[in-house]
Amino acid sequence: MRQRRIFRPAPAPRRWGAFALGCGLLGAAALLAVAVPRDLLGSAAPEQRWSAAAPEVMVLDGDALRLGDRVLRLAGLSVPARGAARCGAEDCAAAAADALAHLVRGRAVDCVLHGRDRHGRALGTCEAGEAGLNQALVEAGWALAEPGAMALQPAEAVARRAGRGLWSTDGPSAESWRNRR
Repeated sequence: MRQRRIFRPAPAPRRWGAFALGCGLLGAAALLAVAVPRDLLGSAAPEQRWSAAAPEVMVLDGDALRLGDRVLRLAGLSVPARGAARCGAEDCAAAAADALAHLVRGRAVDCVLHGRDRHGRALGTCEAGEAGLNQALVEAGWALAEPGAMALQPAEAVARRAGRGLWSTDGPSAESWRNRR
């Protein structure tokens, strides 16, 4: 008499399924590496340009602009935080923002980006009309040239000699503010 089994033995594990899946994924990755242009997977272009018409430009701070829906910080310069430095009777940061607003009023702004700051904002050198915004703010004394910004060092020297903005003798020296950062 034949013995009847109620339970069937477990099927043998499928070892080839995982291997075939792995080979398929590896082949797809190799195909993508060859088929997709290098530009798509590489890093962004080292230099980008942003432009905005006059109605799209808004001053956010003494060193920051909104160009349409994008935010940009002017590269190579430092403006004190609001309330951190006084220039005569006014706050230096507010005066820097007013000076920047005067420079961009009614003008289209063109910027060349140089990377991002520690907060993720784009860094750039900007022009409004014929005026270089980075240079003009430092030369007017409303911003300090950062130590690595060699192009702005002569403009800072002009502002220092003339006693403009942060370099005025009415408040704490710009050097003392620079050292507090």
